[in-house]
Amino acid sequence: MADNGQEESQCRIKEGDYVVLKRGDIFKAVQIQPKKKVIFEKQWFFLDNAVGHLYSTTFEIVSGGTLQPQRTKSTESCSDSKEAGTDNRNIVDDGKSQKLTRDDIEMLKEQGLKGQEIIQQLIDNSSTFRDKTEYAQDKYIKKKKKKYENTVTILRPSCRILAMMYHGREPGKICHLRYDTLAQMLTLGNIHAGSKVLVFETCAGLVLGAVMERMGGYGSVIQMYPGGGPVRAGVESFGFPAHFHDTLHEFPICHVNALLAGTLHSTAKDPSTDEKQPNIVADNAQNQLEAAQQGGAEEQSMETSTGDDADQDLEKKEKEKRREAKAQEKKMKLEEKQKKLAAAASLLACRNADGLVIASRFHPCPVLMGLLKFLSPSRPFVVYSQYKEPLVECYTKLKECGGTVNLRLTDTWLRHYQVLPNRTHPLLLMSGGGGYLLSGTTVAMDHSKPAGSQQAEEPAPKRQKLTDTEG
Repeated sequence: MADNGQEESQCRIKEGDYVVLKRGDIFKAVQIQPKKKVIFEKQWFFLDNAVGHLYSTTFEIVSGGTLQPQRTKSTESCSDSKEAGTDNRNIVDDGKSQKLTRDDIEMLKEQGLKGQEIIQQLIDNSSTFRDKTEYAQDKYIKKKKKKYENTVTILRPSCRILAMMYHGREPGKICHLRYDTLAQMLTLGNIHAGSKVLVFETCAGLVLGAVMERMGGYGSVIQMYPGGGPVRAGVESFGFPAHFHDTLHEFPICHVNALLAGTLHSTAKDPSTDEKQPNIVADNAQNQLEAAQQGGAEEQSMETSTGDDADQDLEKKEKEKRREAKAQEKKMKLEEKQKKLAAAASLLACRNADGLVIASRFHPCPVLMGLLKFLSPSRPFVVYSQYKEPLVECYTKLKECGGTVNLRLTDTWLRHYQVLPNRTHPLLLMSGGGGYLLSGTTVAMDHSKPAGSQQAEEPAPKRQKLTDTEG
């Protein structure tokens, strides 16, 4: 019973949760915060009333930006009681079939009519609606619902939903990675709970979040990141529990060569340590300048009262306290970053990772050749690229160096179908391409022979039998 209650509470929206708003094919990830105005599809509202309701609940936006759960509609639709024509040959789209003007519709909104009531008014005042076929009537109603119904559905974040959201709104941020391609990456990389996975991606954290979701908080994920720090905007949108983040480690890609050479602690310092010395010098210079300014001011104002001196002493002490607190905070952050770096380095030093996933805007060949050395034999790897040519170069390089088998370079193709009675057909608009994937499996190499000479030795040619001929 306690487990059932806990599962039910997880299915309900709580304050502070990350959720996804949905209307039609449009998605947006937000966090539930009290009295915070959310703007979605040119409408603003508050999410306070959504707390306590189940996920996937559809809400109506009423006056004042308040959300109300949508009432269950009757099974009878607007067009069931209407007559339908046999075809649309006599319908002329001259713009005169609708008697209601835009001002009339705005007046209906001001009177408090909801979306369904406005749609019914539009149907009643249309002179051609009854002459349309049943399919055309359904299409008309669906189009008007999308325009006039003020509804929003709140969903629980998942890998598929967030991938569709990013691909629909900002595909450039995720290197135009489509959700079906992401699913293939998780399958080809053999991502599962309890494994150790290396991830190098520049897709706003979407691939990293998908790997963490598939692992379920068990195992370890090592994020290899370029630049000064990792980007995890997409990971935050998943809303993972705290124990999920305990399995996440980070390591800068610029220190990989030093780690492989065994010179990480001597040569690869944290960038912030190099910046610390100039900051200390600047702080000392600033302190000396402030002291000199204060000394000059004291010499000029010898006749000030003792009360002003006490105020200056208090301000000076407060400044020193703030400066010390800031320095202590920087020191703690630096120590924490160094601990994370050491923990990730110890995990990588074992060179027993179970999988490698790469999806980056950078050229994948040098990254792939460097990170493959951290994988155990007989482990899968997968590389995504929006273009084919970089992966062809990786394929050729892997064939030359050896150490991999079952290399496959594939592209993904996806097309949506409309499935309705008597009108099932492919959609007219579809995605042009989902990128390319290079996958393979590592194997142990025989280091006694050079990579170029690892060819099967051919048997010696057989001698040809000579038959004696009688002369």
